[in-house]
Amino acid sequence: MGGSLKLLLANRLKPEELRLLYKSYDIIGDIAVIRVPEALQEQSEIIAEAVMQTHKRVRSVWRQVGPVSGDLRLRELEWVVGERRTETVHREHGCVFKVDLRKCYFSPRLSYERVRITRQVQPGEVIVNMFAGVGCYSIMIAKHSEARKIFSIDINPVAVKYMRENVELNKVKERVLPLEGDAKRIVEERLRNVANRVLMPLPERAYEYLDCAVLALGLTGGWVHYYDFEHAGKGEKPVEKVKMKVAEKLENLGVKFETPFGRVVRHTGPNWYQVVLDVKTFQA
Repeated sequence: MGGSLKLLLANRLKPEELRLLYKSYDIIGDIAVIRVPEALQEQSEIIAEAVMQTHKRVRSVWRQVGPVSGDLRLRELEWVVGERRTETVHREHGCVFKVDLRKCYFSPRLSYERVRITRQVQPGEVIVNMFAGVGCYSIMIAKHSEARKIFSIDINPVAVKYMRENVELNKVKERVLPLEGDAKRIVEERLRNVANRVLMPLPERAYEYLDCAVLALGLTGGWVHYYDFEHAGKGEKPVEKVKMKVAEKLENLGVKFETPFGRVVRHTGPNWYQVVLDVKTFQA
């Protein structure tokens, strides 16, 4: 956690308690989501109040009590202080995203990735976003590139409801098409060979759906932005491990490809990493 927050808590927590504090928390719109170590559970309210003092725009603080889980990637949240609501409006790079944090997945920590991908999009591209959530990547691309069409898929009906609202709020309904359902089924039935670029920002399912991403690409090939979680012990490189896994699958599918870029997006736990690969496929 930030130095100013630790200063605020210095007189209220013991030195050993201060050392246990997690270093970061999420600010989404006017809501803060904190994680509190088990040993500090009784101090949650004190910590939350300090967060509100540090960030004057925060009106509500919730504690994440379990990992992001399930097919819909939802957080289990408990109210700590402030207003008892989980709906907010988050602003990022000229876009606005309305979201209910209890019912939809949203991470402000992917802000850099959203910009990085958007900058690669060329005029006239058709994009398939296989796991679009409330529409963050899709809307960012529509606002800041000359993409022709972005097919924006999610299986969570609540996320799709917010996505439709966000498309209206950001005035991009001419180019972003929200689609509710399983990405595999939608691609197979409606979006074969249409895309220049496919986004796969769901690390838990991307490997399973990789063949479907290839199916969505045009016959001359294109780009896949692939996200995954990887464990890497001492001396291991998480990006290289993901590259090897993806390469084996694409080779088995008979796909010609190269992977010119990969990076660790963030640490997600002890020796666990979120990794992104930019994969370029070619005409077979």
